[in-house]
Amino acid sequence: MDVQQLVAYVRAHGDGVVSTLGPDGAPQAAYLALTATDRGELVLDARATSRKVANVRRDPRVAVVVGGADGTTLQAEGVADLPGGAERDRCAAAYAAAFPQFAASLADDGIVVARVTLTWARHGDFRGAAAVMTDVALPR
Repeated sequence: MDVQQLVAYVRAHGDGVVSTLGPDGAPQAAYLALTATDRGELVLDARATSRKVANVRRDPRVAVVVGGADGTTLQAEGVADLPGGAERDRCAAAYAAAFPQFAASLADDGIVVARVTLTWARHGDFRGAAAVMTDVALPR
């Protein structure tokens, strides 16, 4: 799987579980809407007061899982940030294109856009007699 296939996969599913690290180092997971930019970054929105935003500010390491119900998954790890300026606008545009019903909320100062730059990803296809695991070729 290459980055463009990853982007298509994430956009087709439109949701996933994002795990961040809590103040004590314990994992904290949230199921939410997410999409991918053309560059292969994962993008989501969150309340500025949410624990996931506090966690990302303290420790940006995250894990993400997309899919599952159709017998395929994308497991990924990366580094999250809360971009500002033109980068926020670019990421917000990708999110609004995927979820027009949430576009108005992106203008709310209480909502932030989070971006995950992937450092590792693997696609799993469990629909056949034998599982097929494929590492994603990420840009370095």
